[in-house]
Amino acid sequence: MSAHAASLSIVALAGVPLVSAGDDLAAICVAALERSGERLEDGDVLVLAQKIVSKAEGRMVALDGVTPSERAITLAEQCDKDPRLVELILSEAQEVMRVTKGVIIVRHRLGLVLANAGIDQSNIAHEGGQHALLLPEDADRSARGLRAALADRTNVAPGVLIIDSLGRAWRNGTCGTAIGVAGIPALIDLRGTPDLHGRALQSSELGIGDEIAAAASLVMGQSGEGRPIALVRGLALDAQDGKAADLIRPRSMDLFP
Repeated sequence: MSAHAASLSIVALAGVPLVSAGDDLAAICVAALERSGERLEDGDVLVLAQKIVSKAEGRMVALDGVTPSERAITLAEQCDKDPRLVELILSEAQEVMRVTKGVIIVRHRLGLVLANAGIDQSNIAHEGGQHALLLPEDADRSARGLRAALADRTNVAPGVLIIDSLGRAWRNGTCGTAIGVAGIPALIDLRGTPDLHGRALQSSELGIGDEIAAAASLVMGQSGEGRPIALVRGLALDAQDGKAADLIRPRSMDLFP
């Protein structure tokens, strides 16, 4: 299997509505494909922004209903955040790794190391008070469920990626990153394959899920574009039961705790 295609088509789908709790994401994807003049084909990958998945799954939380703990209050003073928001961050975290002005770096319960447990307050309605949006409870499970629902509706089982914009250690700026994967590999082991000169690769593992996520993010945008679904066509990837968890380095291999 070739890890990269010579050319790709990446299209941000048109007419995706604002998503609310309980909405049928498969139906929304199919309608957006039709509005964009597209139909799913074998080998296609649909990329969805985390926000619409979280909204559909009811992961919106009203801050007025959150009671901060003593620890949340203490950390809130250190990072200058709303203690209620800090309480939500703690509820989503396995471990608090760093606290500084404006940010709390945690190891999320899904294994991701990220700022503020991935909790966001942008591009959501704040009717009746401040709200926050949490990551899906299990983004890999969400991707698998959406893939199955799309197969039922279209007779095509596309690869599905759920992506978020995450910061990276040692690098400025955020980048589209896969947090949920279904139907394609997330990680491709190239060790043992020959390079241009016939030398076997010794350590090359390709984070193909993150590469697709970053490419799709270019057409989806990361602010107010309103293009939360993209169709990626032209990848030569085998159908596999990959998962975003494959991209998370085991704690035993973490050299920078």
